[in-house]
Amino acid sequence: MRICLRRREFITGLGGAAAWARAARAQPVLPVIGFLNSASPGPYAPNVAAFRNGLSEFGFVEGRNVAIEFRWAEGRYERLPEMADDLVRRRVAVIVAGGDRAALAAKAATATIPIVFTVGIDPVGAGIVRSLVRPDGNLTGVSILNAELTPKRVELLHESIPTVSTVALLINPRGAGDETVKDVQSAAESLRLRLHVLHASSEAEIDAAFATLIQIGAGALAISPDPFFNARTEQLAALALHHGIPAVYQFREFAAAGGLMSYGTDSLKEAYHLAAVYAGRILKGEKPGDLPVQQSRRGELVINLKTAKALGLTVPRSLIARADEVIQ
Repeated sequence: MRICLRRREFITGLGGAAAWARAARAQPVLPVIGFLNSASPGPYAPNVAAFRNGLSEFGFVEGRNVAIEFRWAEGRYERLPEMADDLVRRRVAVIVAGGDRAALAAKAATATIPIVFTVGIDPVGAGIVRSLVRPDGNLTGVSILNAELTPKRVELLHESIPTVSTVALLINPRGAGDETVKDVQSAAESLRLRLHVLHASSEAEIDAAFATLIQIGAGALAISPDPFFNARTEQLAALALHHGIPAVYQFREFAAAGGLMSYGTDSLKEAYHLAAVYAGRILKGEKPGDLPVQQSRRGELVINLKTAKALGLTVPRSLIARADEVIQ
């Protein structure tokens, strides 16, 4: 009797194990989005939140019917190719590449997995896609063209503070293109301004760059568009205010954090929201090559008058009248 009982328990156990195995097999396999980014996760949290909100508009909720695998280069752009290759090996359903270098790394890693990028350059000129209207291939995304607006930012600094004769441009040497520096140099020369180019690719180097600003007597500063800088809005705005340096940035978030002014296209949060919409459409079956690259050329000028007052500046009324937003 004891032997029979054990036999029934054994058979029951086998049946339970089989049922568990069937249930495990019945669980749906979630599509995976590979989130490849040049920056760091902490400062980019608002952009990730905007991305998740965009996905939800198409019914995709992380953990419920889609998974997201994050890969953060944290400013070390040399890590991006291996991270992109890793996502390809994992056979993700779509790669969302944040930043110019991330987009190029993803493009080099796969010609089949759909890629949605957010970049600050002309994606046709950079060789990322063939056409804005019909990208073809496996890539599409959002271009906010902030690199092209950097010379205009120098002009705005000159208009705000016409007495300044020396300006500085802060770039990340790992990401900035020679063309951007060349364009800014040309703009500075046309305004009869001396331009100093400063480099920073770490937080310590940012601190050192601001110390150099004081040594060279620069009267104003322009921050070049770069994911490394985009992730440090509060640090850059606070340092500029602390050192009494009027500075112009690329996104509204910088002015809201205490920067003097910003001039750029769509905010980063909006760009990641749009990227999520495209990722959702691709997950529902659309092809990236049929989705036109979304592009914004219109510059939005935001001026922080509170910061201007703290710096002892009087912003010209003509400039305030042209501002899209004035922070009091």
